[in-house]
Amino acid sequence: MAKEITLKTIEQSDNVGLYSICINGTQSEFDKFVTTFKQNASVSRDFQRIIFALTKIVSDGALERFFRPEGKFSDNAAALSIDSRKLRLYCLRISDQILILGNGGIKTTATYEQDPILNGYVCDLQAFDALLKEMQKNGSVTIEKTIITNIDDIKLTL
Repeated sequence: MAKEITLKTIEQSDNVGLYSICINGTQSEFDKFVTTFKQNASVSRDFQRIIFALTKIVSDGALERFFRPEGKFSDNAAALSIDSRKLRLYCLRISDQILILGNGGIKTTATYEQDPILNGYVCDLQAFDALLKEMQKNGSVTIEKTIITNIDDIKLTL
């Protein structure tokens, strides 16, 4: 089934543009993550650490030290690096100044690839990453410091 993807701005600061993908609708994947885990007592501490890390990223930028690479060497997929063995938030770290948030969940397997839900979240981000690179290459989208230009009205199909 084809998925329609749009990009939503979550936060803009002098140091970072924080975005999230929306799949087949207006609610972002990050909003879905927050809705799912905000009231979940079993991962409350991890959730608070993720929110705190995002606050630091907004003030300091999406610095490499905040992330653990996931996915393939050729893409920008990463997980927010917190001291947790349970809750993961997957994202695309495009640069120190651009971060695209995805969804995440409780990791119960050795790798995200072994969990069909987590694997789906990462695959969606990887597919969006490939489309974004292609749009940059052909000039239809540009990245200027903390802003992805000309992407507001684009609907992509995965």
